[in-house]
Amino acid sequence: MKCGKFYSGCFHTMMFVAVLRTQVAKAFLSTQSRSLLQQRTSPIINNQAHVKFPALVTRFMSAVDTPVKEEAGTEEEDLPTNDTDEELLKIRHTSAHVMAMAVQQIYPDAQVTIGPWIDNGFYYDFYFPETTNEEGEVVPARRLTDSDLKPIKKAMDKIISKDYPIERIEVTREEAERRIKEINEPFKLEILERLIEPITIYSIGDQWWDLCAGPHVESTGKLPKKGIALQSVAGAYWRGDENREMLQRIYATAWKDAAQLKKYKKLLEEAKKRDHRMLGKKLDLFSIQDEAGGGLVFWHPKGSRIRLKIEDFWKQAHVDAGYEIVFSPHIANLDLWKTSGHFDFYKEDMFDQMDVENDQYQIKPMNCPFHCLMYKDELRSYRDLPIRMGELGTVYRYERSGTLHGLMRVRGFTQDDGHIFCLPEQLEDEIVGVLDLTEEILTRFGFNKYQVMLSTRPEKSVGGDDIWDAATAALRAALEKKGWEYGVDEGGGAFYGPKIDLKIRDAIGRTWQCSTVQCDFNLPERFGLEYVNAEGTRSQPIMVHRAIFGSLERFFGILTENCAGDFPLWLAPTQMKLLIVTDAVRDYCNEVAKKAAKIGIRVSVDRGTERLAKQIRNAEQERVPIMAVVGVKEMETGKLAVRSRKLGDLGSFETDDLLQELARCSNEAIEMTTVGEKEIKED
Repeated sequence: MKCGKFYSGCFHTMMFVAVLRTQVAKAFLSTQSRSLLQQRTSPIINNQAHVKFPALVTRFMSAVDTPVKEEAGTEEEDLPTNDTDEELLKIRHTSAHVMAMAVQQIYPDAQVTIGPWIDNGFYYDFYFPETTNEEGEVVPARRLTDSDLKPIKKAMDKIISKDYPIERIEVTREEAERRIKEINEPFKLEILERLIEPITIYSIGDQWWDLCAGPHVESTGKLPKKGIALQSVAGAYWRGDENREMLQRIYATAWKDAAQLKKYKKLLEEAKKRDHRMLGKKLDLFSIQDEAGGGLVFWHPKGSRIRLKIEDFWKQAHVDAGYEIVFSPHIANLDLWKTSGHFDFYKEDMFDQMDVENDQYQIKPMNCPFHCLMYKDELRSYRDLPIRMGELGTVYRYERSGTLHGLMRVRGFTQDDGHIFCLPEQLEDEIVGVLDLTEEILTRFGFNKYQVMLSTRPEKSVGGDDIWDAATAALRAALEKKGWEYGVDEGGGAFYGPKIDLKIRDAIGRTWQCSTVQCDFNLPERFGLEYVNAEGTRSQPIMVHRAIFGSLERFFGILTENCAGDFPLWLAPTQMKLLIVTDAVRDYCNEVAKKAAKIGIRVSVDRGTERLAKQIRNAEQERVPIMAVVGVKEMETGKLAVRSRKLGDLGSFETDDLLQELARCSNEAIEMTTVGEKEIKED
């Protein structure tokens, strides 16, 4: 389990992170070690869409459903992950230690801090202090560059070749402190202060050692030299605190053999082509304006059109599923956040308060306290439950500038929040309903492969055994009803209740944390939420937090990369572009665009200042799905000469027939394959 924040966590993700921060000692066990190894493998589910399509459309699914061309057998040859391959995890962990040893061999003044494994490899942070030369002059701290990576890798290979044994040694706190002081590693002393017993170190022969909980391979010779590659150098503050020392971080990747490393590098190349930051600028979808501040997203007209379609679909799907769409303020009195516990647990990740008429107000970091107040606004009967609230609520959280990343990590974002207040006996059905809705929505966007994890009660938690057992059983039963395979993270639940997390898999095999369903026994108690039960007495409802996208911004980034900016017809910001052959048809084209807008079709008219071939090329670069060439002949006959970006020239069609077919396909989220009675043939 990572200690980082995901925007899928409405709710108490922030509080959960705060609790984790108080357990840095455990987190340091190479940042992630113990709990991951206790997890069951969480398999990928291939969830085919349960949608019936007309016969003529079955050949062409939504663009995001169309798989990227891959070599035969790719499904069976997917790259392993830390979650699914313990040996790979050990390789990455040991590789981090070997890299740190190599750095200190080359640069004896380097001090080591932490070196965890991460999703596709590992990193290590180093501190280089200022030194003094023989003349007593101060020598500035060493600055690593990418050119230093080659000699470091060469030193790593030598360490691997010597096949040093790797030994786990359990030591007392006093012994660990003595060892650390002997080698002058002050950062390790800070780490030691937060470690809990037992304290262990791992040594590489008698050459090098580090505080660590493991696991590791048996000896350095077990590491595959050709499966390891050093990637880049970056800066990072110690403990993420800009008031502390600036460290130098080396990122690296490690795999079980050279073939896996080659495949990963190919994946990186493909991911670079799909980078949502690059595509966002190229397609004029969104921007981050420096003058306004980092982590604040500006949605441009084209990106806004896509976002509006996403929001409209989300809202209608929720209304159909029995949710009430609600809206809440962007700020609230600080006392509300004290009641919810967020101020106490997560103050450092919230923006500063503002004074309003001698009261302090807080810009909201989440929506759930507002929904609690709406529930509490009147006394509820058991007959009123379940109550389902949904909100696309924009929240604001303080993120350090160094952690911001396009749409994936921002300071202001819109959560697709939902909260359910239900009776204990309703919980299982409500969870099934959430999973059904999640499946329906994600499938619409072409995501039908999931990795599912059930997380159970941690050591520190609120609520009694009975309610935890019942809630966990309800989550498990809901997953069984869905027929989904899932892994179990024993003890990985939030302190306020068990949860289900769902990762989606994109077109190039990457997994992204998005959806989450979390039971909560904490907020109902904090806010005194009640209902009148069948016996006429007061009882506390169970609260369910759930998000499907996580945040619209992050999901939009994932979606953009999944389809490489080539959005399906129903989402494309411009669904059809009219290409003008002569100025004489401009008014006619504008009338066609207006007619299209009335039935919900997004049509634009080219300025017509360039030759037709250039207009076509520009439209294709803008990834417009359908183009229509309009000359005097088309204007006089009321037809359009249609060209598909995917299929090329399709022929001439009646304008009204074309617009109606575009509207139908857009509403059904499918690609256009017929116009009127005419079937479009693939070239």
